[in-house]
Amino acid sequence: METLTGTRAIVTGATSGLGRAMAKALVDAGAQIAVTGRSRTRAEAVASELGQAAAGYELDVRLEASVEACLEQVYESFGGIDVLINNAGIGMRSFNPSFMSSPQAFWEVSPDGFRDVIETKMTGVFLAARAIVPRMLEAGGGRIVNVSMNMQTMTRRGFVPYGPAGAGVEALSRIMAADLAETPVTVNILLPGGATATGMIPDDVSAEMRTRLLDPAIMGPPIVWLASDDAAGIHDQRIVATEFADWLARR
Repeated sequence: METLTGTRAIVTGATSGLGRAMAKALVDAGAQIAVTGRSRTRAEAVASELGQAAAGYELDVRLEASVEACLEQVYESFGGIDVLINNAGIGMRSFNPSFMSSPQAFWEVSPDGFRDVIETKMTGVFLAARAIVPRMLEAGGGRIVNVSMNMQTMTRRGFVPYGPAGAGVEALSRIMAADLAETPVTVNILLPGGATATGMIPDDVSAEMRTRLLDPAIMGPPIVWLASDDAAGIHDQRIVATEFADWLARR
């Protein structure tokens, strides 16, 4: 297990699912973590459960003012941020609870639902990175990890707007990496590699399918490694958690 003592990280959408799993893994590895979510109460409760190295903050990644206010608080408390993990997102069930068994065509998706998913996932990555990168450059370094999804999900029938939001995050990540080339700030993409046992899975999924869902903890080893000294200089990589051990062995 890598030792992340002294590493300060902020995880967006950290109150449940993949975000919470990554926050826990980082805390367990010795990092100091800012747990963020739209509800301050929930973020603080999760942080309390994770231990003294975690602190909860209110953050709505859709809103520039919220991003700036949250970062000001975290920087004041932590003294800086070494790692930004852009994880916040809204799943399909937020506007179609039966999206697996009864997929909606794109023209049936409400404009408000479309905007909410895109703004949370894609615009949120942009706003958070836009606000923190100048600080990282001034500090002499930093790491950004953007959480994505399988490419099949991006183009799957009935997956508007979740799929396009993921595709947008990947394109944005590649451009961010290009813009930050030759700087001390790195950008990488991390995805689980399959459907995970989180609140984004619809209630009507079969018992057989549930047995195939990945444990969100699968994100732990790669995110801890990406935050560690071993990952210094790793840039513009797309890392699949289910394939992480093999990917690392090939390096």
